[in-house]
Amino acid sequence: MDNVAIKVNNVSKIYRLYDKPTDRLKEALGFSKKKRYKEHYALNNVSFDVKRGETVGIIGTNGSGKSTILKIITGVLNPSMGDVKIAGRISALLELGAGFNMEYTGIENIYLNATMMGFTREETDAKLQSILDFADIGDFVYQPVKTYSSGMFVRLAFAVSINIDPDILIVDEALSVGDVFFQVKCYHKFEEFKKMGKTILFVSHDLGSISKYCDRVILLNQGVKVSEGEPKKIVDEYKQVLVRQDEDVFENGEKKAAILESAKDKKRWMNELKINPEVLDYGEKQAEIIDFAIVDSNGVITSNIEKNSEFTLKMKVQFKEDIQDPIFAFTIKDLQGTEVTGTNTMYENVQIGPVKAGDIKVGEFVQKMTLQGRNYLISFGCVGVSNNRFNVYHRLYDVCNINVISDKDTVGFFDMNSIVTVSDEK
Repeated sequence: MDNVAIKVNNVSKIYRLYDKPTDRLKEALGFSKKKRYKEHYALNNVSFDVKRGETVGIIGTNGSGKSTILKIITGVLNPSMGDVKIAGRISALLELGAGFNMEYTGIENIYLNATMMGFTREETDAKLQSILDFADIGDFVYQPVKTYSSGMFVRLAFAVSINIDPDILIVDEALSVGDVFFQVKCYHKFEEFKKMGKTILFVSHDLGSISKYCDRVILLNQGVKVSEGEPKKIVDEYKQVLVRQDEDVFENGEKKAAILESAKDKKRWMNELKINPEVLDYGEKQAEIIDFAIVDSNGVITSNIEKNSEFTLKMKVQFKEDIQDPIFAFTIKDLQGTEVTGTNTMYENVQIGPVKAGDIKVGEFVQKMTLQGRNYLISFGCVGVSNNRFNVYHRLYDVCNINVISDKDTVGFFDMNSIVTVSDEK
């Protein structure tokens, strides 16, 4: 353990799942001799080390065991098997509410958390002002935390966790809460911690942050450690896991548009993507978009595209009538609905020419990803002009998302990919 801050050794966490509450009661009272539960492995024989001064990320799909392993490391949960060894003082920011008494004021919770971390009142007094300055929630710190918004809550929780000078900082998805300026402040603190040689264990769905801040990444899937290594390699493996996932593309079983209905065909590209159940699907339907895809530089259909890599948007259109010269189009918007970019076959001087009823055409737009790292929404369309009239044959607005993975972002939507030099005056 000389150079190891966290040692996770063959850790498993098993939950008993009962079909009915009465089955649990019968077993607890000893009325049942047969096994009335199924075992669910939230974690299955997971092992890894985190060295002192390392920033290690943990990624994986929902239900892969990321939060469970953090709770075991921090002592919130006990493992069913295996053990964890810690060298140093831990500060943890887990899910909203962990370690806070909702009836206490912000100030009282600061002292409560500091006491739980082993600080005396005098030590906490010395750190109080830096915590209040970082949280920056004003007089609300004197109100019960049950009155806080989620943003105020996480500001205070993060301020406490990061300002008590821990040896090991553990963060679970908390940085996505709060306004952009607070997030910037948190990431600055992250960088400061890294320079100080602190150990950071970081769980996030933000693959850009994982790539930028982590020295090493661990990939979990369905409770099992799949792989670990340098960030780019593991993020690529994670994208493969997302592609292989046999999960329903629908949310809550709702099929709110014809495009969702067509996704029943398992051979369709769109089954590899998350489809928006609120997609706006309209048009005169002389032509219909029957499939679409986002394809990365490795030929994999995925919603995760690395910045500065080449990717392809594909759309497959089936024609119900003869059309003289249809136009294929796509648009990319930010999450606030602002159109960021887009193009179509007419702008690109690509003539599709006349098509017959029954024809199926595939349009491909190949380009380099220069957008900043964040999530965007994609729309596809097939339109045309006939008899001096503009016709919308089929449009799918905000049908799926595209997540740009980046380890360097600049100002605005696009990166100008500047080549910068600084030299002495001659």
